[in-house]
Amino acid sequence: MSAIPLTPDQLAALPQQLPSWEILNGKLRRELRFADFVEAFGFMSQVALVAEALGHHPEWSNVWNRVVIELITHDTGCLSDLDLRLARRIDQLAAHRVA
Repeated sequence: MSAIPLTPDQLAALPQQLPSWEILNGKLRRELRFADFVEAFGFMSQVALVAEALGHHPEWSNVWNRVVIELITHDTGCLSDLDLRLARRIDQLAAHRVA
């Protein structure tokens, strides 16, 4: 799937479209907390399936109940429509799981 870099207007709209995310060092970043490790890992498993289906994979880390996700499109070297799509899907999953 070919990625389309976000325009300056699209980048400016991100805080309104994705209020749970921040732009840090050119990447979309979100930190989530769960009840425990099992819930955090279960969430990561769900995201992994979505990411694989999109062919776009996050940079992320997990420590006990905390998951940190960073998105950037390495092929373009910037944020793209793929990052926006994956962030929206992550938000949908998180709405049902976040402690």
